[in-house]
Order: sequence, then structure tokens, then C-alpha cells
Amino acid sequence: MTARDDASAPDVSTDDPYLWLEDVTGEEALAWVRAHNEPTVEALTSSDRFRELEAATLATLDTDDRIPYARRRGEYLYNFWRDAANPRGLWRRTTLESYVTDAPEWDVIIDVDQLARDEDENWVWAGATVLRPEWERALISLSRGGADASVVREFDIPSRTWVTDGFVLPENKSSVGWIDRDTVFVGTDFGEQPDGIGSLTDSGYPRVVKRWTRGTSLDDAVTVFAGEKSDVSVGAYHDSTPGFERDFVSRSTDFFNSLTYELRDGVPELLDVPTDAHAHVRMNWLLVMTRSEWAVDGTTHAPGTLLAFDYESYRSGNRDAAVLFTPDPHTSLVDYAYTRSHLIIVTLHDVHTRVEVRELGTWREVDMPGLPDLATVSVLDTDADESDEVFWSASSFTDPPSLLHGTSGSAPEVIKRSPAFFDSDSVVAEQFFATSDDGTAVPYFVVRRRDVTTGPTLLYGYGGFENALTPGYVAVAGQSWIERGGIYVIANIRGGGEYGPSWHTQAQKSGRHKVYEDFAAVARALVDAGLTTPAQLGAQGGSNGGLLMGVMLTRYPELFGALVCQVPLIDMKRYHLLLAGASWVAEYGDPDDPEQWEFMKPFSPYQNIDADATYPPILVTTSTRDDRVHPGHARKLVARLEETGHDVRYYENIEGGHGGAADNKQAAFKSALAYEFLWRTLSPES
Repeated sequence: MTARDDASAPDVSTDDPYLWLEDVTGEEALAWVRAHNEPTVEALTSSDRFRELEAATLATLDTDDRIPYARRRGEYLYNFWRDAANPRGLWRRTTLESYVTDAPEWDVIIDVDQLARDEDENWVWAGATVLRPEWERALISLSRGGADASVVREFDIPSRTWVTDGFVLPENKSSVGWIDRDTVFVGTDFGEQPDGIGSLTDSGYPRVVKRWTRGTSLDDAVTVFAGEKSDVSVGAYHDSTPGFERDFVSRSTDFFNSLTYELRDGVPELLDVPTDAHAHVRMNWLLVMTRSEWAVDGTTHAPGTLLAFDYESYRSGNRDAAVLFTPDPHTSLVDYAYTRSHLIIVTLHDVHTRVEVRELGTWREVDMPGLPDLATVSVLDTDADESDEVFWSASSFTDPPSLLHGTSGSAPEVIKRSPAFFDSDSVVAEQFFATSDDGTAVPYFVVRRRDVTTGPTLLYGYGGFENALTPGYVAVAGQSWIERGGIYVIANIRGGGEYGPSWHTQAQKSGRHKVYEDFAAVARALVDAGLTTPAQLGAQGGSNGGLLMGVMLTRYPELFGALVCQVPLIDMKRYHLLLAGASWVAEYGDPDDPEQWEFMKPFSPYQNIDADATYPPILVTTSTRDDRVHPGHARKLVARLEETGHDVRYYENIEGGHGGAADNKQAAFKSALAYEFLWRTLSPES
């Protein structure tokens, strides 16, 4: 058993003096947590400003005026809703006719607060998978305290009852999906398998997927596919598209490479596409988005190209492709979605959204009028089997989100608007470019009050896993930072997906230094432009962005006056041994390989803390219940900083999962804590 399998049993074969802090729920470790939480809470929560920040943020998160985003399932629109009266949330539904009114009539299906009281459990909603086309049965996922691991239970929607002979899975990082009313695909911890290997991967996700029939024991479920222990995960899904019913299994060999098979008479047939490509089969078509160069019938397609093939012809060896999107240096593919008649393609041009619609099969472009300009537009929901209906979201840094509804190829109608939480008319958002160490132009957005030209500035970044940071309404930052006179900046550094796959792949593993060089370049550009000074420049990031903050602390401390480091990776020598860490080796590298550790070590904050260096004040936060990024990272960073005499504050939420908060109240507290720390540090006179 490794630390991946049991977070309370860290590997002791190391000279790390703070290894005991990896014991997530150990008495000694939690005593350390409480001893560090207390002075942080005492120091940062006593001011009127903190109370104002917390109250305003909670009001924003709880307001009944925000958009109740919904997903169509048959004749109803389903929504999950949290507010002050229902902090754990309501799973509810209504009709479209009612939904478009100012006061929809909601039918509550599950009251999670009442369920938690009835069962004396700390339930946090983790989602519902509803069986089509009847939409009467649901597989409900509930986690304890917000962890990734969840309990799965079958629910009957018409009777509002748990199914007595239903599909039930104990707490685990399981995957489960409907095949039909009496059968599911399931991946979970089945224990040791006939091949002598456990049923979980090194990353703690399912290695084996089985077909489970109602009325039988989970132990009797039939194996349909098994991967390798070194894989990230294995999964299966049933395509229920009428007339095109198929079963697929997938094997993720690392975070960015996978093998997809169609099960034909129970035998897996490999889909012959590049392992790093995103491939999807729907009806007659196979769509492939490349992540690296791919030569097809003598034509080499660039990373980020979207190709369409006739699926059955492709299986027979035909490689005739329709090119649906070709990237350029400024434009990348973000997403695509089907309706019954169309394919919607969403792209970014210098991090600004563009949308096009194509007719299925002919791939002819169709006019798509009525979408707002200068906004980030995304497809929220379609029901491709039934109609051309589309729900759209539109937002910008200064415009509150709006919800649009219509059909693909026709102008949509705005049916919901979120309220404004700050004076948008007084705020301006601008885009600029910084020059990184290798000459690359790195975009960043500056959001500020029009009358504020210099002062305390907060720089936010992520830079990993091909996640793009696009313009969107900054409700909390708007009222907690911008409206109070702070300048807010988002850096679109490499490692993200703002310019397609290559913007990410060039910053993987040995190219990781580009992420940090880009962020530092933006920090310098802000000072050079006169927007701020190093003493008034703060930075914030979480998860992979928390690692970014750790690197800024240890390698670029002179650039910042304060850092907020949230649910971070910090000890890159051991990250792959903790919880889901093994799944990220393709992003960062393998520290057990001496050659790879050489390029990783400079960017492992834990190994680079220097007692003689001058570091900016830092606030480190995490969650005990985060079972994705181990809380030991944050704990050990703080312990090492204290040992070496540096200024650090720490707060750990005893629950909350990877997001750091299990409900709106916890989220508001965590947000106010960060902004109060930043105001005190970057603008102490305010």
C-alpha cells in the first residue's frame, strides 16, 4: 500500500522532516492545522472590511437573482441550486414555459440539506446521471465534505424515492453510466482481480470496467475491459443515440493520451487515431481534433485542427477527411457541440470568442446571427437526439452573464440576465501583451476602474493542462477588489489552451520554465507600464496555479509584494505518490527519473526554500477533504517557510474538496480571507 492508496500512511523512506504532515487526518497533523488556523483567523477576520467582504461575497453567491442554469432532460429543465436557506442545495426541475418567466415554479426532486439531516451525513452534491429516454431513473453521486470520492445511489424520480434494489456504490472515485434500465457500466474498487492486480490505477481511479446487472451482486459484475496499473483511468460509456447504439471503452494511458475502443460483440476494436487526439463518434461521423501534427493521406494537419470522417468508412481504412477548422497563430479551437442538424464550433481569436455553425454531413457553414460581440460565448446545453435547441451563455469582464435560448442557425433570445454586482460603467477592461524571455508575446487582461491608473494590483494565473482563461464576469473580484480601487489582471500564460494545443505542449515537462517566465514577464510589464510597483503587486493561483505561486515565491520573490497560494502542488519530488498525483506525470515529469528531476527540481518550491532569501508575505490555503491535490503540499510549504524564518499565514478548511469550500458560506469566508490579506499587505493604509 502506498500513500496514493491510503493518505494516512505516508511513505517513511525519506529524510523529509515534515512527512508526518501528509497524514491527512492524523491527530498530530490536525492539531498542527488548528494551531495554524487560529492565528490566521484571529489576525484577518477582525476588521470591518473583512466582514464587509465576506457578507458581500456571500450575498453574491446566495442571491436569488442569479441565473439558475439548467439542463434539459426530456420535457423538463433540471437545475441544482444553493442559497442561504439551502446551503447544501436543491435538485429541482421546471418546464421551459415556466423557466423563462421571472418566477419559475420549481419542483424539488432532492433536498440535500434535508437528506443530510435525515442520514446524519455531511453530504455535498456531486451530480446526477439520468437514464434516457424515459428520464425516470437517476444515479446520484454524493460526497462527504466535498471530496472527489463519492457514494452512488439509484433514485426513482417519479416517486421521489431511493430504489430499494437499486445500484449502490460505496465511497470511491467511481465511474458509472447507464446502458439500460437494468444494466450499467461501472468502474470502482473491486479489490484484487484474476490477473493478480488491484482494480485501481496508481492514480487511484478505476483500472477495470464491468457490466453490472440489476439484482446481482457487484462481485458478480462481468469484466468488459481492463487497463494497466500505470494508466490514469479506464472507463466505458453507452451511446444511446437512436439507430446508432454503441458501446465504447477508453483507456487513459496518461493525462493527455488515451486509447478508445468500440465494443463489437463484446470484443474491443481499437479506434485508429493518434493517442493524444480528441476523438468522438456520433451517428455516421468521427470527429478528430489533433493535439500534435497528424499526416492523413499525405496531408499533414497542424495541432488544433478539427477533421470529420465517415465513421464506418474510416473503420474500413478510408481516410477521406473534411477539414472543419484549421488553426492560425492567433486562432484556436475551444469547443464543439452537436444539435440534431448542426455542429457548433467555438474558437478563440487572441482570447476572444468566435462561433460558427455547420450543417451536419455537408459541413456547409450556416449563418448564426444574434450572438453578442466582444463577449465570451459558450454552449451550455443541447439535446442532439431530439432537436436543434441550444442554451448559450454570454459574459465579459464587465457584463454580467446572460442566458440565451434558441435553435442552431437562428438568432437566440436572451431569457435570463444575472444582476450586476459592481458598477460596470465605471470599469474598463483592456488587453495587452508582454514579451517573455524567449520573445513570445503573452496576452494579459487588465480590469480597473476608469479613474484608477496605478495602485494595488492582483495578478491571477494558472498555466497548465491546456485550460484557457477567457474573459468572464468577475463578480467577486469586481466588488472585493476592483470597485475598491484595486487593479485586476489575468495572465494568459503558456501551459493553458488560449492558442491551442501547442500553447500547452511547449510548456510540458522540460518546457515548464516557460510557464513561469511568462508570468514573471507579465508582472514586469505591469510595473514597466506604471500600473503598479513590486511592493503593491500581488499574485494569486490555485491547484496548478498554486504551484505557480510557489515558484513565484522561490524564484521571483522580488517581483511581488504578496502571494495567495491555494490548494497547491508544492513538493514535486513526491507529488506523484500522493492521491491523484500520478495522473499528472505527463504534465510535469517523473521525479523518479534522474534526468527528468533535473529539469523539475528548479520548479519544486519545497526543495528551493532559502533561509537567506527575502520572500513576500504569503497566505497559503487548502482543504483537508481535498482528495485530488494532497493537503500535505500546503502544510509542508508552511512548515518549511516557518523553519527558515519567513512570513507566512495558513488556513485549512477541514472540508471542502479541491475547490476548498463545500458550500457558499465557506467559499465566501475563504474569498474574504484572501482579499483581506491582500488589502492589508499591498495597501496597508487603506
